[in-house]
Amino acid sequence: MDRFLSSAVNRIDAKGRVSVPAHFRSVLSKRGYSELYALQGLSEPVVDVGGLDLLDRYEQQISAQNPFLQATDDMSLYCHGDGTFLKLDQDGRITVPDFVREHTGITSDVAFVGRGTFFQMWEPSRFQEHRSQVRERLLRLRQHPSGGGHPE
Repeated sequence: MDRFLSSAVNRIDAKGRVSVPAHFRSVLSKRGYSELYALQGLSEPVVDVGGLDLLDRYEQQISAQNPFLQATDDMSLYCHGDGTFLKLDQDGRITVPDFVREHTGITSDVAFVGRGTFFQMWEPSRFQEHRSQVRERLLRLRQHPSGGGHPE
């Protein structure tokens, strides 16, 4: 398996570290990631985490834009200023920095959520609320598929 799938909740230890779920560590190992790129979510209190390919994807988008446009500057500020690197230790743990805690509201537990080519870190109760809202939107879409194709 080379995709981040499923979700798990792990507790932060007294030193501020949390174990990345074993199945996520397996994907990280297969992809050769030793350093992780973390980016604050734009519309949700979440942090997206992946390898350098995640950062590369954003930087490719930026480099394809006119460097004199405000949007290009904004994208750079977002992916660089709202991003950081996380180091995975030999035991598969990462330190949960203030950068992550302040944006997500994480205190004692972290919900790790697979998103295919990257994963997310959520405060567990916020994730459960978000998951419920997503399911409700998808159910409405399923019940009314001709509603323009976009759930509310």
